[in-house]
Amino acid sequence: MHASQLITVLDGQLNDLAARIDAQGHTLVRQSRFDPLVFSTRGNRLGDYLSESRATLSHLTSAVEQGRTERVAWLAQRLTDQMLALTRELATQKLRQERPSTASAEDVYARLAECQDYERRLLAMIRDRDSLRSAADGLPRARRLQQEIAALEGRLMRCRQALTRLEYQIERRESGE
Repeated sequence: MHASQLITVLDGQLNDLAARIDAQGHTLVRQSRFDPLVFSTRGNRLGDYLSESRATLSHLTSAVEQGRTERVAWLAQRLTDQMLALTRELATQKLRQERPSTASAEDVYARLAECQDYERRLLAMIRDRDSLRSAADGLPRARRLQQEIAALEGRLMRCRQALTRLEYQIERRESGE
C-alpha cells in the first residue's frame, strides 16, 4: 500500500472513531486510562486523546511528504496503537457505566481487614529476615537478606498507604459525604 493510500485509510478510520466518540458523548473520567507510551495526553475526556491522534496523523502526513521512512513507520504504528486503544475504551464504556462506581461498605471493610492482615504478615516477614540477616554467616547472604528486607519494606509502605486510603474512605462514608 502506498503511503498516501495509508494516510487516507487511517484518516477515514480516525473520522469513524471520532463519530463513535461523539455519539457516546464526552463523559469525564477520573483518571487516565491509557498507557503513557501510547498517549502523552493526560486528559479526562476521550476527545482529548482523539485530538492527540489527529496530531499524530498530521505528523505522519508531514513525515510522508518529507520522505522520512523510519519516522513514517514509527508514527503509523503509534497512530494504529492510539486508535486501537480508543476503540477498546469505547467498547468498555458501557461496562464502566453499568459497574457501580462506589464499593459497598462491606467491601471496604473486607479490604481494610485484608490490608491489615497483609501488614501484619509483612511485619513478621521483615522481623524474620532481619533476624536471619543478623545471624548470616557470609556477606553475600547478608546482602541478599538486606535486599529482601528493602523489598518487603517497600511493600509495607504501599500497604500502609492503601490502609490510609481505606480508612479515609470509611471516614468519609461514615460522616455522610
